[in-house]
Amino acid sequence: MNALPPNSAEKPNWRELYRAAILELDSSRLPERIVEAENVVIARARELFHQGGDNGEETENLNDAMYALRALRSTLKYHSTSSDTSRPDQKVA
Repeated sequence: MNALPPNSAEKPNWRELYRAAILELDSSRLPERIVEAENVVIARARELFHQGGDNGEETENLNDAMYALRALRSTLKYHSTSSDTSRPDQKVA
């Protein structure tokens, strides 16, 4: 009984896309990487939900990955808004 591996070539590997997002250094590509990773993490979580069974460890890993991606998105938004606005009370030396 040879079934396809869970992360076969026909669908994206959520771990690879997650790593690509959290390791992305190009801030212009980061939002796209985050969206790609979030989408594939959500898709994998849905698959596991429908499969049922004992998949607690991967489910926990997916939850951790989603949390990290949301934190990364928040950090990205914070840095983009804080660098776009100048404070009038700051003096330039």
